[in-house]
Amino acid sequence: MIWVKALHFIFIIAWFAGLFYLPRLFVNHAMAEEESVRNRLGIMESKLYRFITPWMVLTLIFGAWLLVDYAWEAYAQMLWLKIKLILVAFLVAYHMYCGKIIRQLASHSNHRSHVWFRWFNEVPVLILFAVVILAVVKPF
Repeated sequence: MIWVKALHFIFIIAWFAGLFYLPRLFVNHAMAEEESVRNRLGIMESKLYRFITPWMVLTLIFGAWLLVDYAWEAYAQMLWLKIKLILVAFLVAYHMYCGKIIRQLASHSNHRSHVWFRWFNEVPVLILFAVVILAVVKPF
């Protein structure tokens, strides 16, 4: 089981590395004035998204494996875990929304500013802080 947990952590780290960088590309894309720069950033966004999506899937698979392998009945009493799983669901939705943003930027139908994307970039950081605190400290 320790190997499953190790792989879960590795895939989390890989996924988050991409989630931290992808919105920064959105910031640059929203600020770009030259078409060639926007095209290059669009290619980078699409490739990064396709690269990190399997890490998300593997994170979820190994996380589910951990849930199933441990006593599910014991987890039912853990409020911290329920909150963590809700935050993970938000993170998956954030990931999917990034895919939508990539399509909007590619079709030039984005109306968000680089400032909005700077704030959007902070969402995974906040979720990461909360999830790590919940998983390590287990406050409830």
